[in-house]
Amino acid sequence: MRDGSAEQDAQARLALALCHPDGRVREAALNEAAEHPVLLPLLAIRAGDWVTPVRERARRLLGERLDARTAVALAPLILRVGRRDRGAFGLELLEGVLRRAPRERLLALHTHTDRTVRRFVLRLAVEEGLLAAGELARRAALDDDAVVQGLCADAALAAVGEDDDWDEVLAPLLGARTSRARSAGVTALRRAGRPGRAMEYLIDRSAVVRACARYVVRQHGTNPLPWYRERCANPADPAMPPGAVIGLAECGERRDAKLLWPLLAHPAPTVRARAVAGLRTLDVTDAARLLPLLDDPAPGVVRETATALLPFAGTLPDGLLMARLGAERSRSVRVAAFRLLNARGGIVGLRAAVALLDDPDDKLRAWARQSVQRWRPGADTPRGNEEVGELLDRGADDRPGRTTGSP
Repeated sequence: MRDGSAEQDAQARLALALCHPDGRVREAALNEAAEHPVLLPLLAIRAGDWVTPVRERARRLLGERLDARTAVALAPLILRVGRRDRGAFGLELLEGVLRRAPRERLLALHTHTDRTVRRFVLRLAVEEGLLAAGELARRAALDDDAVVQGLCADAALAAVGEDDDWDEVLAPLLGARTSRARSAGVTALRRAGRPGRAMEYLIDRSAVVRACARYVVRQHGTNPLPWYRERCANPADPAMPPGAVIGLAECGERRDAKLLWPLLAHPAPTVRARAVAGLRTLDVTDAARLLPLLDDPAPGVVRETATALLPFAGTLPDGLLMARLGAERSRSVRVAAFRLLNARGGIVGLRAAVALLDDPDDKLRAWARQSVQRWRPGADTPRGNEEVGELLDRGADDRPGRTTGSP
């Protein structure tokens, strides 16, 4: 027990010395510290030290002790230190060790929680050809980092040979949760000689995937616009794909709005929301026809409606919007009404903000408070307006820590 305690005391002393402000103290501690594996992280930090003798000795010692096992453990720290002015040595050392490391050592880093580590190691794996096309495709499909998705998807498609099984690559990419991986898979359908499969991705939930699918379909000699029109022709179809609605707007013409207007009453909220977004995309927004959708029970529809109405905020009826700020309304309705009133600005926007200072929703209440604090009179606000003064006083009384009432 005493030996263990003495060892810990020595390590603690050396750790403090390696962090000492005097470079001579740090340099003197390096040789002894290098004999303690637990202090290797501090050795990696000192390899980027601003004092040249400390930095050079630390680099020599780190180079002698960094092997495949310790490189895997220190990779997150070395990559972080590598962002500094003198961190290039650590990056080069880490890269060299990992390139020589057994493949099994690197597998754990492919799913490391630090995305910087995953990017670094997978780039090395791609350059060294350590992963087959199918494995790269699975990595692209499973990782939640867009950089890794793109790196692995591109590498997977580049690695597919003429005699390889395309299913090993296409299946994970096309079934991926992320749009980056799916779009790569859809685009590859043309090269794989399966352009017909792109038709099913014309209604994908992602805009970029839909765009890739339209490209592949067009290259195959098919115009996707009639296909979209046919899917949206029956507004009573309960199985209407939401992707077909917005897809029609993305490649359609203004006259196609006649197919979207009836969909504002579709029973599926996602279809209604995409219909509103599609009308905005086609630039055929009719404020009077969209206003009733501010009371839609689906928050997604209300959000899309507010976005479509924002350019017309100055022409919308104040009373109708103010009535939708009441606590009895749903949060999505209150947020949408305030977005429109706040965008209008002036005394109307100030009234709306003050009306929400007691809102039950914390975020909406904070947004209203910020709006009051940042409010400035516009050209249409008369100087010395009594109502403005009262509203600003109410906003001031609502500030945190402000006491109200009689002294």
